[in-house]
Amino acid sequence: MQLPLASPDRAPAIVDLFAGPGGLDVGAAWLGIPAIGVELDENACATRSAAKLDTIQGDVRTLGPANFPNATVLAGGPPCQTFTVAGPGTGRKSLEEVTGLLTRMAARDDISDSIHSLDDERTGLVLEPMRWILEAVDADRPFDAIVLEQVPAVLPVWAAYREILEKLGYSVDHGVLRTEEFGVPQTRRRAVLVANRTGNLRVTLPTPTHHSYRRGAKAEAGQDLKPWVPMYKALERPLGFVVVSNYGSGGDPRKRGRRRFDEPSATVTGKVMRNRVQLESGTWDRFSYHEAGRLQTFPRDYPWSGKDIGQQIGNAIPPRLGAHILASALGLEINEDRLDAFTRAPWSYSRGGGISFQKGQEKDTLIGATN
Repeated sequence: MQLPLASPDRAPAIVDLFAGPGGLDVGAAWLGIPAIGVELDENACATRSAAKLDTIQGDVRTLGPANFPNATVLAGGPPCQTFTVAGPGTGRKSLEEVTGLLTRMAARDDISDSIHSLDDERTGLVLEPMRWILEAVDADRPFDAIVLEQVPAVLPVWAAYREILEKLGYSVDHGVLRTEEFGVPQTRRRAVLVANRTGNLRVTLPTPTHHSYRRGAKAEAGQDLKPWVPMYKALERPLGFVVVSNYGSGGDPRKRGRRRFDEPSATVTGKVMRNRVQLESGTWDRFSYHEAGRLQTFPRDYPWSGKDIGQQIGNAIPPRLGAHILASALGLEINEDRLDAFTRAPWSYSRGGGISFQKGQEKDTLIGATN
């Protein structure tokens, strides 16, 4: 089925599935793009409410594109617990079954019984964005752009999505991105898919702006790339600290991973508050919620609320990476200097956008400005 192309001038508006505390939506705000998030967890919704993010508290399985007629962009980061290496692994064991279900969905088969038969119902949530996509197509209101992200184990699922989307006339790219290569002071890998069906745009995953992290190497610029960002640049702590991870190194809990202040953080997980910070004086400390959020590139004053805040932070997509992914899906380019300014500014300053511009425009025509 080949869809007619949409106008590239149609103003984007995002519906963000499994929106969490707002990582992608903060990135959207930096781009100046309106977004509404669908989130079931009451704690994440408490944070979103405090941050004044548009939110529908509900289950994405009970909603669909008909509930969001103005949305032109679909984004989603389905829960990763069954796919992550730190989880039970039921999703990883079901990859072949999940990709087969996607093929059946594209043929408009009823797969509800098959979803219920999965070992863990959370595994089936990775299929929900496809349901939304197909319902929008069948209603002759297809989304102009699509952004999906998950842990790297989900890459085969995104490959199956890509095959279906390309048959629908979307330009698609997918792969694994490293967060430190986009200015996030943290090493974290995410499987990402971007798609667009407007005009003649051929989408590609965003190009790294920073060097990748290598243990023992210094953070150096070069080859038109900035140095990766160390923890101390994101945190307001005296230098000399070492972070000892809650997780073991190489799967051995007796060998705790360690990162120095002048390195990026290890992956921020839902157990981030259990990490210990060894100060130069020899005393021990822990990260505050705001410090953990800064390692994810949330604004320093982001109003974390509700319970399980560490889990909220660990589950979120880093806003800075989210901004790059959205820009890539929409054919925008990002002014890195302005993005730096927004990541340092209070959250209240972030809502005007102004860090992106249409490809081909001169950089002095950027929307907005930062002080």
